[in-house]
Formats: sequence, C-alpha cells, structure tokens
Amino acid sequence: MQDEALSLAEEGMEGAVDHLRKSLARVRAGRANPSILDGLRVESYGVQVPLNQVATVSVADARLLVVKPYDRNQIGAIERAINSSQLGLNASNDGIVLRLPIPPLSEERRRSLVKQIKDLAEEAKIACRQSRRDANDLLKEAEKEKEISEDTLKKALDRVQALTDGFVKQIDDLLAKKEAEIMEV
Repeated sequence: MQDEALSLAEEGMEGAVDHLRKSLARVRAGRANPSILDGLRVESYGVQVPLNQVATVSVADARLLVVKPYDRNQIGAIERAINSSQLGLNASNDGIVLRLPIPPLSEERRRSLVKQIKDLAEEAKIACRQSRRDANDLLKEAEKEKEISEDTLKKALDRVQALTDGFVKQIDDLLAKKEAEIMEV
C-alpha cells in the first residue's frame, strides 16, 4: 500500500515538473530557441497543423530563427501564422525560407517574463503538493482500515515528504536557471 501511494505521488510530481519544463521552453528569453514556436499552428490545405509538420525550424545564430517549409506553397500560410501569433515576431520572407529575428528584450519585459515564470513554477509546486496530499490521504486511510501500522504510516509519510522536497528543489532549480537566462543581457 505504501509503495502504491509513493508511486502515485511520484507520478504526479514528475508530471508537474515535465509540464513546467515544457512551459518554460516556450517562454522567449531574448535568445533564439526553436521551442518558442512549438505551440504554433498553421493552416495547411484547409487543416490546422503544428508548425513542425509543415516546416523545419533551426537556429541560424543567437538572435535568428530560420523556418524552412517542406512545401514552398506553404510559406505564405506559415508567415501569416507567425505574424498573427502573440509571440511578437515578424517574419521576413525571401520565397524559400522565413527569417525570424529575435528582438532584444527591454528591462520591463524581462521583469514581466520573470514574474510569468515564477507563476508557472508556483503552479508546479501546487501540483506537487496536491500529489503529496493525495498520497498522504491514501496512507492515512490505509492506517485507519488497519492495513498498515502507525509506525509504517509515519515512515511512509516521511518518505512522501522527502519525495516532495526533492521535486520542489527541482522546480526551484529550473526556475533559477530560466530566470538567469531571461535576465542575461
């Protein structure tokens, strides 16, 4: 029973950390990163598809992304999708590829991005605490039903707390790394 509760908690916490990693990758940090275009959808022959299914995205240098469509006829649709997105990027079209210069971030924008990623990290911590609460409830119910002893409950609760502390530390490390990346001029 205690192993079941621990695996349940660990699964939930890993999911929260993975979601945070993906969310942080989408935050533009003033440096060219293909993952900022991950959520972008393009109309291709009447159907909305992810950008990575109609083009390759590569980093030309620290401040330039290059989008090369698989089909040249799609370049206009890709350009419209990028320009109409909320990313603040303006694509320049040369008929073969799209070039996306990444503008430097202002100090005010950097601070708002840091605030945004702190909110994302807090959401991940809340998800970890919820997983801990679920596991603790499961363990307490097992003790109440006399499936495990009081000593076993105490040890299992301590293990769940140690697990939670480890995942919260991972979240804090991810946050610190991304914050340093954003604030770097």
